[in-house]
Amino acid sequence: MKRTLLTLFFPILLLTACQQPPETITADTILINGNIYTVDKDNPRAEAIAIGGGRILLAGANKEVQELQGDSTRVIDLQGRFAMPGFIEGHGHFSGLGQSLIHLNFLKSQSWEEIVRMVEEAAREAEPGEWITGRGWHQEKWAQPLERSVLGYPYHDKLSAVSADNPVVLRHASGHSLLANARAMEMAGITAETPDPFGGEIVRDSRGEAIGVFEETAMALIMDAYSEYQATLSPEQKEKEWLRGIKLAEEECLRKGVTSFQDAGSSFLEIERYSELAEKGELGLRLWAMISGREDGLEEKAAGFPRIGIGNGFFTVRAIKGYMDGALGAFGAWLLAPYADKPDSYGKNTTSIDTLKKWAEIAYDNGLQYCVHAIGDRGNREVLDIFEEQFQRDPARKGLRWRVEHAQHLDTADIPRFREMEVIASMQGIHCTSDAPFVVKRLGEERARLGAYPWRSLLDNGVVIANGTDAPVEDVDPIECFYASVTRKRADTGMEFFPEQRMTREEALYSYTLGNAFAAFEEEDKGSLEKGKMADIVVLSNDLSSCSDEEILETEVLMTMVDGKVKYEKE
Repeated sequence: MKRTLLTLFFPILLLTACQQPPETITADTILINGNIYTVDKDNPRAEAIAIGGGRILLAGANKEVQELQGDSTRVIDLQGRFAMPGFIEGHGHFSGLGQSLIHLNFLKSQSWEEIVRMVEEAAREAEPGEWITGRGWHQEKWAQPLERSVLGYPYHDKLSAVSADNPVVLRHASGHSLLANARAMEMAGITAETPDPFGGEIVRDSRGEAIGVFEETAMALIMDAYSEYQATLSPEQKEKEWLRGIKLAEEECLRKGVTSFQDAGSSFLEIERYSELAEKGELGLRLWAMISGREDGLEEKAAGFPRIGIGNGFFTVRAIKGYMDGALGAFGAWLLAPYADKPDSYGKNTTSIDTLKKWAEIAYDNGLQYCVHAIGDRGNREVLDIFEEQFQRDPARKGLRWRVEHAQHLDTADIPRFREMEVIASMQGIHCTSDAPFVVKRLGEERARLGAYPWRSLLDNGVVIANGTDAPVEDVDPIECFYASVTRKRADTGMEFFPEQRMTREEALYSYTLGNAFAAFEEEDKGSLEKGKMADIVVLSNDLSSCSDEEILETEVLMTMVDGKVKYEKE
């Protein structure tokens, strides 16, 4: 009898359960009345977005999104303002950005005299023997001519005169050369007999005397002396200084609408620190890192990677960074033909080809991306050759998404190779206009026109371009970089650099969002505003897809959201 009753009762229970209304999903936050550019080709525009648990529940019309509103839902009225996926910085140096915000910063300096004055002021405040550091100077961007120079570089004498009791080291904006004063060179043991190291040069005048500039690997001669000074600091002091820089870098990025940052070369120590911050929920934006190939123990430690999505998707390590050559401004880019303004030089290969091949093997064997810095046309060709050699180990293995970082100056014969091998060109739009005043001088008209920052040529060949600023080499501001990408004009003088190579608005927005996400294997989680993706959003004062060129530069970041939470809001 009991079995009979159960047999009759069970279908009734089942029918009743099926007739119960489904549980209503309630959004934590909704954005309404917006002009939302989603970067989702199937749903390119929306009025509103519903967010729950740090993810997008729905992007669509006001009416359908408001159906997910509950009593505790926060409603943000965008009042017609433009919103889009948060900017992804595709290539920068996160801790370097932080340090640039602590130490002297010369990105906006207009003359050598201005820099000397800034160091003089710092020396007044410093204790005797304390190192004074800074970054961001660029000899090609000074408005006032130098009294004495070698290859456009200043002599150290004025700098040394105002800082006799303090060693001074000032990194070039590119990061590929530095200026040292007499005290720093003395501490480093630099003499007339000090030889140039492989891949570097101590810049000297016609008498053979060092003027204070050290290019590429020669920078280590000074930085080793600085490292000895740092070794006198306690580990606690150094970590406190590092953390201070990280927090400043976070604030700077969020204020400028950057919600994810791809770090181009972290040490193992930094990776452990980032991991700890992510696990504690103490990272304000998402980080994605490349391991510096120069790290000791790389081959053994690479087996412990990739590490993906630490701390609810706030930190990932899945690449190795290589270094092929230097920078054009410091005559370090490795060229196929000599420099037009330094005809005895082809630039510098800063890491041996054999070492770069070894790092490629480590990346390939451990399922890691390989991201190699290459600026000159010879440097880029050599990188593509190394990639091709690795890919031929297993031609059926596709979709590795290896990257050339910068890819600034290409021989036209190498442009199709990017597409053929599915190599990503990780370029920085702002570098084009920042370098524009001296590129023709370095390369000559023909090479500059055909191969310098050839975005249009790459895009027309079906190559994925990842965009960014290389901060702190340039300001991390994506608005200025976006302007450079779509106009090829300098914001200050209006100088235009071969505009036929510019990107469209749609291409530039993609390169700064979904393109960067794709370049990091993260396109399923970020880069567009669609259901299921991370709620990383920026609200701007102008519609970057349609406003005038002049209005781009006037655009302000009004709000930055990461993981569905407002991390910055303009007062």
